[in-house]
Amino acid sequence: MTFPTRIDYAQALEIVARIGAQHRAPPQRLAIQRVDGRVLAQAVGAEFPLPPFDNSRMDGFAVRSADLSPEAPTTLTLAGEQFAGPEAGLVLQPGQCARITTGAPLPGGADAVVMKERVQVDGARVTVPAGIQAGHDIRRAGDDVQAGAQVLEAGQVLTPARVSLAAALGHADLAVFPKPTVAVFSTGDELVEPGMPLAPGQIYDSNRDLLMGLLRQLGLEPVAWPRLPDDPQRVETALRDAASAFDLVITAGGVSAGERDLLPGLLQAQGQVHFWKVRIKPGMPVLFGALERALMLGLPGNPVSVLATFLALGRPLIDALQGRAEPRPRFTACLASDWRKTHDRLEFLRGRLRSSETGVLLVEPNPAEASHQLRGAADSDALIVLEAGERDYAAGTPVTVLPY
Repeated sequence: MTFPTRIDYAQALEIVARIGAQHRAPPQRLAIQRVDGRVLAQAVGAEFPLPPFDNSRMDGFAVRSADLSPEAPTTLTLAGEQFAGPEAGLVLQPGQCARITTGAPLPGGADAVVMKERVQVDGARVTVPAGIQAGHDIRRAGDDVQAGAQVLEAGQVLTPARVSLAAALGHADLAVFPKPTVAVFSTGDELVEPGMPLAPGQIYDSNRDLLMGLLRQLGLEPVAWPRLPDDPQRVETALRDAASAFDLVITAGGVSAGERDLLPGLLQAQGQVHFWKVRIKPGMPVLFGALERALMLGLPGNPVSVLATFLALGRPLIDALQGRAEPRPRFTACLASDWRKTHDRLEFLRGRLRSSETGVLLVEPNPAEASHQLRGAADSDALIVLEAGERDYAAGTPVTVLPY
């Protein structure tokens, strides 16, 4: 069986995006109260303008500009009131005005509004200042959205503001892509649940909580499965069970070339391998394939490798499964200190973002380079992308950063 191996990051990213799109579930319609954070599957248009009618920007008085003097105050007769809500059927005659509230439709004949703080009221007599012109303090129909306009695009994430816009246009439900179901496994006989006593040679399992947290940050509801032991039959049984019920199975550990790295052989024999090994640091042994109905993403076992490969490949895969077209945040920042890169692979280096006093975005590389040094990841908030090839980076060099 042949498959891509030791490929460049750009090629791995293209494969992840393409395969993810092929496995995307059909859209579903959800009530607008349930679409927050989902990816829109169908564009949203405006069947009517926003605002739908001319209305007042202020609490005040609706007037006819033709009645007003440009040189001196004008006294008008109060003819009635129009509050926000159904039209009162009021039509202003020459010399009349009407009390009005913010958002209320303009009475017939009115073409301007004067805020209440600028007028003098004496019973039914209202004196307005000079110089009020047509259109003053009025929101015109359609000055936000014109009828027929397309306001949201397929592939956009439904933020609260976008959901609000769709609601303002009367949409009771929207077509969205389903969230993928995800099963999470950590692997290895050396792993012990946090809180349990450690025997010599054992370590606490940190990868499962790391992956669960990263997935929850994406709005998913992952399911943590029991740890996979270093037993081929039990590994195959557990992964087949999960792969028959979930859209995506993510594992941590067991993907390198050691005697107990069982996942590459399992996928080659029982499933499909889309690629194995990517020329990145950390995380070169990362494995991507399929088993049963699920896609399989096998991440290396060191915790920093888990973090880096999930952000670099796992997150794009989940975005492709959900049809997300909007790119994730990528910043350009200047290195805050010198750095020497001594290998030829593309590297995801841990760093911390900050702003200089002059408003320049800086990123300070963390000196912890090894993929087992989890403290360095906890002290950082971004991955610095250092392109392939050995190079000395001087402080001030612009680099791409992926915030996490």
